[in-house]
Amino acid sequence: MSSDAARTRDPQSPTAVVTGASSGIGAATVRRLRAEGYRVLAVARRTDRLTALAGETGCETLTADLTDPSDVDALRAAVAERFDGDLTALVNNAGGAFGTETVEHGKVEDWQRMFDVNVLATLRTTQALLPALRAGRGGDVLVMSSTAARIAYEGGGGYTAAKHAESVMAETLRLELAGDPVRVLEVAPGMVKTDEFALNRTGGDRARAEAVYAGVREPLVAEDVADCVAWMLTRPRHVNVDLLVVRPLAQAAQHKVVREQR
Repeated sequence: MSSDAARTRDPQSPTAVVTGASSGIGAATVRRLRAEGYRVLAVARRTDRLTALAGETGCETLTADLTDPSDVDALRAAVAERFDGDLTALVNNAGGAFGTETVEHGKVEDWQRMFDVNVLATLRTTQALLPALRAGRGGDVLVMSSTAARIAYEGGGGYTAAKHAESVMAETLRLELAGDPVRVLEVAPGMVKTDEFALNRTGGDRARAEAVYAGVREPLVAEDVADCVAWMLTRPRHVNVDLLVVRPLAQAAQHKVVREQR
C-alpha cells in the first residue's frame, strides 16, 4: 500500500507493527488486530506470504529480515512514513526453535540462529521503534516469549536459553521505562500447533513434527494466542498485563502433557 493511501486512513486508528507475520501466530495476530480496528504493518521475510495476507486483511507490509540492521533501519523509516512516527503497538513475534539436540551435541550455528531471531531481532526492533511508541498517545511493546522461558528441559537448551533471555529483556525494559507512557507486555504460550514451528525445529522432518502433538486433545492454535494479544493490547492504558502464560488444558506444565491412547 502506498504511503499516500496509508495517510488517508483515520488518524485516530491505533497502529501496530507485527513481526514474523508471514505465518502462524504472527499472521493470526495481524488478522485479529485488523478486526479490532488497528492499522497494521506486517513484517516478515517472505514477500509472497505478506502479499497474500495484505489481500486478505488490508494490512500494510514490509519485507525485512530483522537480524539485518539495515532492514531494521528500513522498518524505522517505514513507521515514520506510514504512521507519521506515532506507533501504538509493537508485537515482537518473530522467532523460532531450531534443533532438538542435547547441550553436549547442540550445533553452535543453531544456537546462534535462535539468539539472532528471538533475542537480538527483538532488541534491535524495540530500540528502533521506542521513539515512535513514546509519541502521541503512548504505546505498547509486546514480547512473544514461551513457557520455555520459565523452565528448562532436555533437548531444549538453546531455545530455552534464548526465550529466557527474551523474557528477561522484557522484565528489564519494564523497569527501565517506568514513568514513560509505554507498557511492556509478555505472552508466554505453551503448546501451540502451527504449520511451521515444530517442522522448523525438526529440520523439516514431518513425522517428528507431528509426534510433538500426537494424542494431545486440542493443543492451542495460532488464533488462541492472537486472542490473548488483542486482549492485552486493548486493556485500558493504566492496566499493564506484565505476563500472560497460556497453555492448552491438556498441558499442565512443560513436562506434563496428557496424551490420549489411539
